[in-house]
This record gives sequence, structure tokens and C-alpha cells, in this order.
Amino acid sequence: MTMTAKLTTAFRGTLWWVRSVMGDLDYQRYVEHSRRHHADSPVISEREFWRRRPQQPTPTQAPAAAESRAW
Repeated sequence: MTMTAKLTTAFRGTLWWVRSVMGDLDYQRYVEHSRRHHADSPVISEREFWRRRPQQPTPTQAPAAAESRAW
């Protein structure tokens, strides 16, 4: 395997990982699952998918559980 091929493989793997962590592949997974397990139901659009997806609070938005307790 040439150095260029190794770098390309490493780059693609890194890109896949970043996209997975960021949620970019979530809609693709939803479509695959929906077609496989719910073939008779229509697949919603990507825009509607992201609109319906529950928003996860970021660490700065989530209230700290320890701070809200009265000791």
C-alpha cells in the first residue's frame, strides 16, 4: 500500500468518525432502519427528521444536578 493510499484510508476513517460523533449519519441510519423495518410507512424528509429530533442540551445549558440539590 502506498503512502497516498494509507493517508487516504486514514482520512476517510477520520471523516467517518467525525461525522458519526457529530450526528451527520443519523438521518442515513434512520432511513435504512425505516426501510428495513417499516417498509409500508413513508420516510420523512431530512428536514422533518431534524425538526422532530429531540435537542440534547449542551453541558453549558444543562443544569448541574449537584448544584440544584439542597444539602
